[in-house]
Amino acid sequence: MTFKKAFTISGVSDEAKKAFDDKSKKDTKFIKGIGGDPLFEPVPAYIQTSTEKVIKNDNNAWIVLGRDRPKGRMSGYGGRGDTQAAAIDIVVGRMGSSVVSHTGDNEKVWTDPDFKKDAARIYISQKTDIDANFDLAAGSMGKSVAVNADDSGITTNANIPPPSSFKPLPRSGIALKADGVRIIAREGIKLVTGIDSINSQGGTVRSVAGIDLIAANDDSELQPFVKGTHLRDALIRLVDHIDSLAGIVDTLLMHQMSFNEAICNHFHHSPFYGQMTTISPSIQSAGIKTMIDHLSQTKRSIAMIKTNLRTFQLTYLDELGKKYINSRFNHVN
Repeated sequence: MTFKKAFTISGVSDEAKKAFDDKSKKDTKFIKGIGGDPLFEPVPAYIQTSTEKVIKNDNNAWIVLGRDRPKGRMSGYGGRGDTQAAAIDIVVGRMGSSVVSHTGDNEKVWTDPDFKKDAARIYISQKTDIDANFDLAAGSMGKSVAVNADDSGITTNANIPPPSSFKPLPRSGIALKADGVRIIAREGIKLVTGIDSINSQGGTVRSVAGIDLIAANDDSELQPFVKGTHLRDALIRLVDHIDSLAGIVDTLLMHQMSFNEAICNHFHHSPFYGQMTTISPSIQSAGIKTMIDHLSQTKRSIAMIKTNLRTFQLTYLDELGKKYINSRFNHVN
């Protein structure tokens, strides 16, 4: 974790620094922003196009009404001259933590939108490549897909070379980016996809896109969600199968013990007038020990497995269980 000063005037022109230093302490306190007073700080100049309407204050907060523009004036669908590419860019903290209004040579600093460095942004565009602009992992929805008129609902600008067979498809998009993003509802939040059959470009929506949750912008091990109810049903069924298997082993054990008892008491008739032979002492001793072990260990272990299975089911698979595997609040289809 890094820390920086709560108040700094580094990155402003020498002239501005001198004017600040020349003020008396009484005057200075009124330009430090305390209690909503004016605040003296570096703010870069924005490179504005002739068609953009810019609303700003003196503290690096901006609303730009224009056309799709993720970087310089030639970027995005607005830069290439597409129609229906209106955009609203709400941004605070241009240049992020490295903000300056002037260089060390007192040259004024001009900046374009910087979707990587700017501190926080809400970007709304009628036509944009939202994943590409913010350098997002493709996920299951894909960053590059086949382009044709049927899928996209658009044709290319006659003055621009046609796209190759695989490009990000232009779509309307909204992006929120900051150090921390919170979506808060007093009642409920729904993330819903696939509600319309026609997209913003007039193209047919041919498939339903789902929801990707991607941490660290790494989709290399992206996997599908588990349906909790189906998983619970599957695990209950598995518990039943294991319980049945324990019963089968228990039955096998009882049959085996009967057979072992017969072996322990086994004798033969001798050729001397058919008299019975003595029972083998070693077999009888081993058999008795085996039956005792079966009763004290194997039989008890089987009973313990059946008890553990029932406890597992009550703890994890029962809705009243302490560690019930399904969320009581959140659902996914």
